[in-house]
Amino acid sequence: MAEIAAARTMTVADYMAWANAHYYATRDPLGAAGDFTTAPEISQMFGEMVGVWIADLWSRAGSPVFRYVELGPGRGTLAADALRVMARFQCVPAGIHFVETSPTLRAEQLARLPGAEHHDEVDALPDDASLVIVANEFFDALPVHQYIRAAEGWRERMVVRAGGAPAPVAGDVPADEAVPASLRAKPEGTIVETAPVSAAIMQRCAFRLARQGGAMLAIDYGYAGPTAGDTLQAVRAHRFADPFADPGEVDLTAHVDFTTLADAARGAGATVSPLATQGAWLQRLGIDARLQSLAAAAPGRAGELQGQRDRLVGPREMGELFKVMAFTAPGWPTPAAFTGDAA
Repeated sequence: MAEIAAARTMTVADYMAWANAHYYATRDPLGAAGDFTTAPEISQMFGEMVGVWIADLWSRAGSPVFRYVELGPGRGTLAADALRVMARFQCVPAGIHFVETSPTLRAEQLARLPGAEHHDEVDALPDDASLVIVANEFFDALPVHQYIRAAEGWRERMVVRAGGAPAPVAGDVPADEAVPASLRAKPEGTIVETAPVSAAIMQRCAFRLARQGGAMLAIDYGYAGPTAGDTLQAVRAHRFADPFADPGEVDLTAHVDFTTLADAARGAGATVSPLATQGAWLQRLGIDARLQSLAAAAPGRAGELQGQRDRLVGPREMGELFKVMAFTAPGWPTPAAFTGDAA
């Protein structure tokens, strides 16, 4: 992207935000012909399990009027699969709302769900009913600030032009207060990431849940922080790439700190579930039973379906790396498929 490549010094967060804004606005990045594949595109079983989870929670909450919301819904595949299953349990939302800014992806979403309404931000969502919000691989694409421990203390990482290409360097301004206290004694060269934009969006969603009722489900690759490490990565044509090469032409993501999301949600009045791995969560919801049903209906696809399930659940695939956390309004029941203590 020419304006990024030509720009003067900026934070890693600003670089990530500018690059991803251009990237998502100018293409459909999903599928074999794109740069990466998400869980809903791997198998219908993923969206179906999300639908089962929503229908169960909605039923135990007393079947309230609600609106289905998805943040960064890709092609709309997850929503289509989830809503189809929800309808079998008479769990039908009063409206479908997508928070999406990409014109290309908005067109894809409307092709699958013509009645969906689009919004540029969470604050534009309706306030006349409970909300059930799904955020699958949404927070990982939001900008992170990076801080590096230099000899003289912590400094924010900045992106500058180096020989014509952007490159990260340590800034000049002390940034010790921006680093969690538990990590400040880390050795020189250590990198720590923070995600204030993610926390702010989570807080806004949780405020809505506390006021309007409802629940939110966040699924992403990530960890329970605080912890140190550089997780910024780029993907192009299903392969890892240099995050600072070809800005705006590669998908930039960073691992999600679910503790940050949990703290923001609690501060806004929502109840937070324990953190679960995607594999365990899907198995508790019944993905293996669904696999058997689909394989029995189409024996010729049994191997293909098993491969899809294994990719979603397997510990060396998405099963352990991807995490799941739920957020509920006060008074709503405990969501299914989570065990243990809250994060």
